[in-house]
Amino acid sequence: MALERFTKDHEYVRVEGDVATIGITVHAQEQLGDIVFVELPDIGRKVAAGEAIAVVESVKAASDVFAPLDGEVVETNADLVANPALVNEDAEGKAWFFKIRLADVAATETLLDRAGYDAFVAENG
Repeated sequence: MALERFTKDHEYVRVEGDVATIGITVHAQEQLGDIVFVELPDIGRKVAAGEAIAVVESVKAASDVFAPLDGEVVETNADLVANPALVNEDAEGKAWFFKIRLADVAATETLLDRAGYDAFVAENG
């Protein structure tokens, strides 16, 4: 079973082995509204934690998606480019954005677990 973590930027991180699948949370997509465009990073791109590496646009706003951890992009979700509304339909499932081969798997411990993320959302809206 995958290890699941969250960021304060409203992204989820599912880790299997040394690869993390990243997308935006249900809370984030609810705040954005109807998603109309997604821009994904290039495969092979090396990323640092906190770096803006993707963009999600809705009818309300455009938002950056950040790398939650250091690593290299190994896969992107082409289905999202063709159908950005998939984020509204299944944000924490089929609508993942990209996968990163992690530089340091232990760094996932710096992220929030589900209870910590839910508490963060409750406190910060």
